[in-house]
Amino acid sequence: MPGTPTPSASSRAGRPRPGHTRRVLAVIVLTAAVVTAVLSLTLGRGTPTGGTTAPATVSEPEAQKPANPELLALARRDTSDPLALGSPDAPVVLIEYSDFQCPFCGRFARETKPALVRDYVDKGILRIEWRNFPVFGAESDQAARAGWAAGQQDRFWQFHDEAYSEPRRRNAGDFGEDELLAMARKAGVEDLARFEKDMASDAAHQAVTRDSDEGYRIGVTSTPAFLINGRPVLGAQPTDVFTDVIDEAAEQARQQEDGDE
Repeated sequence: MPGTPTPSASSRAGRPRPGHTRRVLAVIVLTAAVVTAVLSLTLGRGTPTGGTTAPATVSEPEAQKPANPELLALARRDTSDPLALGSPDAPVVLIEYSDFQCPFCGRFARETKPALVRDYVDKGILRIEWRNFPVFGAESDQAARAGWAAGQQDRFWQFHDEAYSEPRRRNAGDFGEDELLAMARKAGVEDLARFEKDMASDAAHQAVTRDSDEGYRIGVTSTPAFLINGRPVLGAQPTDVFTDVIDEAAEQARQQEDGDE
């Protein structure tokens, strides 16, 4: 959107990269493979040591392209998924690949997610499906497993909101075991002994790995990264970027449903 400021996204590259200039989502490459398609979501050239990159945005022409069926199929719509928010039958699904240590993921959680829940999720238009995509090391992985463990007691989103309730230091102990236990307690997780056991379990590791593998397979390299009915939105963009894409996706879903009748 011309004239709209765009925030940065976090990636595996570790030092901040310059530039507040608006960038366009430069590459969306869909390559046919034997079983799966690969989407290359490019935020610019990352550095080899880990940190932030300048943002990419959804250009107007890109937003008008039909959603790719391979990417649409990533929406699980599992009614028993505790890491999902909203009706499984919602016409629009936003898939979020995030890291609890990512400052821009926190920005999305605090500034944009509440508006999306109020205006779309609560009205049955949008479903949000979380994918753990830990890219900043051991504490990121531990936090991801803690979120999954909270979800086993139906408190994932409460844990999510607590973890992102304020900016936290990266790899400085803010996501240590004691700190995660305190977050779980504040999030209303009742059985903390079970929480700790679940957090350390193979099932938690496998769930986080499944999400990460899915992201890497389609070319996600930075957090936060989103798919909205198969269309990529990269970085903690202003809220109106998300609402524009959601509105368009909902309208296209409605037209398709009318055409099928």
